[in-house]
Amino acid sequence: MSRIVSLLAAAALATTVIVPAHAVTRQERGEARLTKLLDGREAGKPVDCINTNSISSTEVIDGTAIVYKVGSRLYVNRPASGAYSLRRDDVLLTHNFEPRLCSVDIVRLLDQGSHFQKGFVGLGKFVPYSKRATGG
Repeated sequence: MSRIVSLLAAAALATTVIVPAHAVTRQERGEARLTKLLDGREAGKPVDCINTNSISSTEVIDGTAIVYKVGSRLYVNRPASGAYSLRRDDVLLTHNFEPRLCSVDIVRLLDQGSHFQKGFVGLGKFVPYSKRATGG
């Protein structure tokens, strides 16, 4: 009987998968990336819309946010819905009827290779981040 118990214990040990105590999630990596991107900046009052003609670049932060660069200011949008599906290599597709992107808008997410729709996010408010003024 003790031999059977020993064999079962050995079999269980052999099939045990060792998982790190804390595996880093995509959202945690995204939060770390966003923190690094916003280093040296301070948040302003959130706004409902930004002018699309002024956007010079856009960066998708995995599972977290979309960052729009307008001049030297960064606008961080943490989608009200669907943020978990954001991936750095997503193609963002919006249908605007005005030259503004607003917190009520939906952004479709397309696969970069196939250009098939893979999801969408419902935008939230845009939080402006400006470089901190240096004392001097």
